[in-house]
Amino acid sequence: MSTRADHGHELIPRPTLTPDALRAALAVVAPGRLEEMRATKDDAFAKAVEWQSLSPVQSWVLMWARDIEIARRPGLSSRYAQAQSNLEHEDPVIAQDALGELSAVLDEAMKAVRT
Repeated sequence: MSTRADHGHELIPRPTLTPDALRAALAVVAPGRLEEMRATKDDAFAKAVEWQSLSPVQSWVLMWARDIEIARRPGLSSRYAQAQSNLEHEDPVIAQDALGELSAVLDEAMKAVRT
């Protein structure tokens, strides 16, 4: 499902892929998740030191950029919430469709932040 029209309505501009920019964006679109962001950042940096690799930090940046992308675009956010609400639907067809839609939303958001 295309959300081209959704790109015209964004709560905030897409932040740059830096921890400070992501934190500032999250403070606007989902302030209730700031503590979660801090905890996962601490974990990512600890793993980076332990593994002697930047991959945990890069993954953290992309995960939060993806989640912020969803939150800053009301149409995408609505699709995400609807899909999540149907994941455990009693009708297996609805649940399966929800899983496909959730995957599509996550993919769309990830592609947007990687461009």
